[in-house]
Amino acid sequence: MKVTRIYSNENGDSVFEEMEISLTDSGEIGQLSDHFAVKALQFRKVSADYDYDFHCAPQRQFIVLLDGGVQIENSLGETRVFQTGEILLVEDTTGKGHKTKNLEQRERISLFIHI
Repeated sequence: MKVTRIYSNENGDSVFEEMEISLTDSGEIGQLSDHFAVKALQFRKVSADYDYDFHCAPQRQFIVLLDGGVQIENSLGETRVFQTGEILLVEDTTGKGHKTKNLEQRERISLFIHI
């Protein structure tokens, strides 16, 4: 399963990295990953005009886009678009951070899983 990781490199720049989470066949219930220790789970809804300038993640967290896409720009100027259903692992808790804005002018809902 593909997840995009956003982390701070040794220069403090936020960068993107594709990573794969391994899944193991678990019979009739499908394929499962290993367990991840979770500290908290949080739902978030942002306004239609959400456009957040450079910031660092408040903690290491998975972000699951539940309803609406987002555009993220890292501190090196690389921009990527993520759609509903995609998962991000955000770990740039220090450094120069990243920008985030809605793809569409509508409220967007996501799920934060603090790790």
